[in-house]
Amino acid sequence: MCLFLNQHDLNQLLQNTDNMAFDLEEQEQIDALKQFWKQYGGLIIALVIAALVTFGGVRGWKHYQLARAEDASALFMKLEESNRKNDLGEIRKLGGELVGKYGSTVYGPMAALVMARTNYDSGDAATAAEQLQWAIDKAADDELVAVARLRLAAIRLDEKKFDEALKLLDAKHGESLVPLYADLRGDVLVAQGKPDEARAAYKVALEKSAAASNYRNLVQIKFDALGQGK
Repeated sequence: MCLFLNQHDLNQLLQNTDNMAFDLEEQEQIDALKQFWKQYGGLIIALVIAALVTFGGVRGWKHYQLARAEDASALFMKLEESNRKNDLGEIRKLGGELVGKYGSTVYGPMAALVMARTNYDSGDAATAAEQLQWAIDKAADDELVAVARLRLAAIRLDEKKFDEALKLLDAKHGESLVPLYADLRGDVLVAQGKPDEARAAYKVALEKSAAASNYRNLVQIKFDALGQGK
C-alpha cells in the first residue's frame, strides 16, 4: 500500500471528510428536531388550533356585535319617528323592544330616555323615574348618563325628594350641562327655602349659559326674583 498520496487524492479525501462531517451534523439536527417534535408537537398543534379558534371567535363576535348594532339602530330610527308623531303606543312598544333586546348597545339607554320623557309627559312619573335610573345604571356614555341624572333629579324635585335631587346633581357632568345642572340646583334650593344658596347656583347657570339664549333669560328672571340677598 502506498503511504504517500498525491495532491489530487489528498484533496478528494479532505472533501469526503468534510461531506461526512456535514452529513453527520445535519443528521444530528434532524434527530434533535424529531425529538423536539415528539416532545412538544402535540402542544404546538393544540396552541395553533386554540389561536385559530380564538381568532375566528373574535371575528365572529365582532360580526355579531356589528349586526346587533345595525338592527338596534334601525329600530331606534323607527322609535324616533314614532316620537315625532307622538304615537305613545308605538313609542312604548319599540322602546321596550330596544331595552329588552338591545339593552347592552348604546340604543338601549337612549330608548329608555325617550320612553321616560313620554311617560313623564303622560303623567306616569314613577315609570319615567325607573327608566331613567335604568339608563343611569346601564349606559356606557357619560353624557347620556348625565342627561338621565338631570331628568331624574327634576322628577325628584317634583316629588319633593330634595336630598335625592341634590345628590343626583352632585354627580360628575360635562361642561355643556353645567348651566342646566346649576339651574336645577337653584330650583331645588329655592324649594328648600335656601335663597342665598339658590342665588349662587343661578349665578353659575347665568355665567355658563350663552348670553343671547332664551334659556339664560329664564334663569335671569329666577335670579332677580330672589332679590339682592344678604
